[in-house]
Amino acid sequence: MSDDCIFCSIVDGDIPARTVAETDDVLAFLDANPLARGHTLVIPKAHHEHVGDLPADLSGAVFDVVAELTPRVQAAVDADGANVGINDGAAAGQEVPHVHVHIVPRFEGDGGAPIHAVAGERPDLDDDELDAVAEAIRE
Repeated sequence: MSDDCIFCSIVDGDIPARTVAETDDVLAFLDANPLARGHTLVIPKAHHEHVGDLPADLSGAVFDVVAELTPRVQAAVDADGANVGINDGAAAGQEVPHVHVHIVPRFEGDGGAPIHAVAGERPDLDDDELDAVAEAIRE
């Protein structure tokens, strides 16, 4: 764990998150600043900054959760598709230096583009709607 990493603080329970899936090694939760309704982050619980830093078994565990959650996220928000991506390093747009996979639901005509612009305008979701999305994904 890293003392100054927001994702490590979420794993430790010091910062709340809308968790949608969890295993011994992986945590998935709704993005607090979503690009689209249902935008989910999947992280290894252990702190690793770059994809290449992940041990093979942990990488597999992360992507097992990504593969399981992607269709569930899409179903929860009635999406037409999803972008799944990783920004690896600051030059690629990685804002939190802890490996994380984005599952971004996509909708026909959403105006999306590359991973950090996939959904066009960001939705203004209130707590009730965020809670409903998190619950729908958990189901």
